Amino acid sequence: MRVLVIGLGDIARKAYLPVLATRPDLEIHLATRDRSVLDEVGRTFRIQHRHNSVIDALSATTFDAAFIHAATSAHSELVKLLLEREIATFVDKPLADNLAEVEALTTLAQTRATPLQLGFNRRFAPDYAALRGTNASLVVMEKHRNAQPDQPRRVIFDDFIHVVDTLLSMVPGPVLRHTIETNVIDGLLHAVTLTLAGDGFSAIGMMHRDSGLDEERLDVIGGGARHTVLNLADRVDTRGRQSLQRRGDWVPVGRQRGFEAMCDDFLLAARERRPVDTAAILATHRLCEAIVRHAEQ
Repeated sequence: MRVLVIGLGDIARKAYLPVLATRPDLEIHLATRDRSVLDEVGRTFRIQHRHNSVIDALSATTFDAAFIHAATSAHSELVKLLLEREIATFVDKPLADNLAEVEALTTLAQTRATPLQLGFNRRFAPDYAALRGTNASLVVMEKHRNAQPDQPRRVIFDDFIHVVDTLLSMVPGPVLRHTIETNVIDGLLHAVTLTLAGDGFSAIGMMHRDSGLDEERLDVIGGGARHTVLNLADRVDTRGRQSLQRRGDWVPVGRQRGFEAMCDDFLLAARERRPVDTAAILATHRLCEAIVRHAEQ
């Protein structure tokens, strides 16, 4: 299976290439305009197929799938380029940082019958996945940052989108109502709270951009139990008494944080030509757009 990796920044080097480069069934090609980075990453992961641009790569050979790890501003153009060639496409979140482009790209993926998947690794993180389908009546997710107030659109689409998507994937039924609260100071978003509700459940997502510490916590509560996952590594289960499960010393970070399973799922989708999950992509990005509009009012 011939796979193109576009963009070789931190996320590609730390999360994806350590997973992809170990698979003997893949012929990996790298593409970036920075020649020194291209050669360095190629040597590090022993990848011989290197291209100075995406166009060079597409001109040189055909691909079964592609991973996009470029800046958010480049996502729309690159995704469109690949989908028009009917190449199964994986792209880091967000698909785009505005709803109009997201709608256009998902429509294109449907029209071309081409798989399109986003990098929501928390859907595949084992401790999160194990809590999905528990019919919890309350889901609470916190994802905080230290000293990072920023423009609302950048905060929501590049970071809080993980909270939005995780809540949508964890709730036990359709979301019927939502409320949004934002704290904006001098044009910078300092805090956001999203509440989702449906029949018999509520879900709350929170982020503070000046909290004093980078941290993440998921609580799934109901049925006489509370399950807590801390920083995607430690899990605390409480049923009258607490039990702690910690990530094993030899468990790779890519497995614990869901990148292994997510890559496996996308590559299977590429082989099977699985239809794009338009509803899930649009639901997440529509909520993000609503939060941005609230913050910018």
